[in-house]
Amino acid sequence: MMDQPAVICIIPSRWGSSRFPGKPLADLCGKPMIRHVYERVLRSPAVTTAAVATDDARIFNAVTAFGGRAVMTSDRHRSGTDRIAEAVRLLDLPVGDDAIIVNIQGDQPAFAPAQIDEVVAPLLADPAIPMSTLIYRIRREEEITHPNAVKVACDRHGFALYFSRATIPYVRDRGLVADYYKHHGIYAYRRHFLDTFTRLPEGTLEKLEALEQLRALEHGYRIRVVETAHDSVEVDTPQELERVRRLLSGEIEA
Repeated sequence: MMDQPAVICIIPSRWGSSRFPGKPLADLCGKPMIRHVYERVLRSPAVTTAAVATDDARIFNAVTAFGGRAVMTSDRHRSGTDRIAEAVRLLDLPVGDDAIIVNIQGDQPAFAPAQIDEVVAPLLADPAIPMSTLIYRIRREEEITHPNAVKVACDRHGFALYFSRATIPYVRDRGLVADYYKHHGIYAYRRHFLDTFTRLPEGTLEKLEALEQLRALEHGYRIRVVETAHDSVEVDTPQELERVRRLLSGEIEA
């Protein structure tokens, strides 16, 4: 029996944010937000190694202060995936090209650790799949049209056709009803595909929509999607941080 590939979780975390500068270190129930993410990653039994990839010394120092592992990366990366690829190289872990790299966003402090198991499952089952990600059926009406909730359309085999900040699919005829799915920014990649991804030129659609996953689709690579039953709130504003605080404290339900 072959050994299962190593699962390495990298959390990209930047200080700069037009709507919420410094959000990785924003206080959330007595801890910086990035610590909530890191500790939830460690609760997944699938993860063999975890680290925060950042370009800011304040985040690096905060992570190491609570005992976490952090890597300083360039401040010139086009996307979080490019940052993760550099972090994996800097960590220089003794793993092969079949290792699975998981990308957990640093602004998702309420994600379920089980989502890591869900996103790596397709890559463990099929060595031909280079990349996978999670989707969630939209239940909050306002997310169907909100550009921060990225929608996804999939084929019959569970692969992404397109991601968009617009509402997809568009229902033209009255009487027809669609299920809408939003993308969770949790990815799994094969280690060798990360190197391929970073060498690809920026795609036109990627630039227009500001969605890095479109780079893979534009260059002909398939992305396997997995529907999760767990919602995961991304914190883009102080108001969303307050909503997560109320979720974690049990004041409201997701």
